[in-house]
Amino acid sequence: MRSVTIDIINEKALILLKDLELLKLIRLRKDKTEKKSITNWLNYKGAMSKQSLDKVDQQLNELRDEWE
Repeated sequence: MRSVTIDIINEKALILLKDLELLKLIRLRKDKTEKKSITNWLNYKGAMSKQSLDKVDQQLNELRDEWE
């Protein structure tokens, strides 16, 4: 048995692959690395304190100056 990784470009290809699986010619497995994590942004609420735009601008300029 050999394993091959493919990228599905068209959903019709997936239907064909499923038909091949029904004929017991191939076995389809879901890729475990393909899982997309859902970020719960509520966990980050309040992580940064509110600052005025001038203060943020000043801090950005200071950071840029450090790199020069």
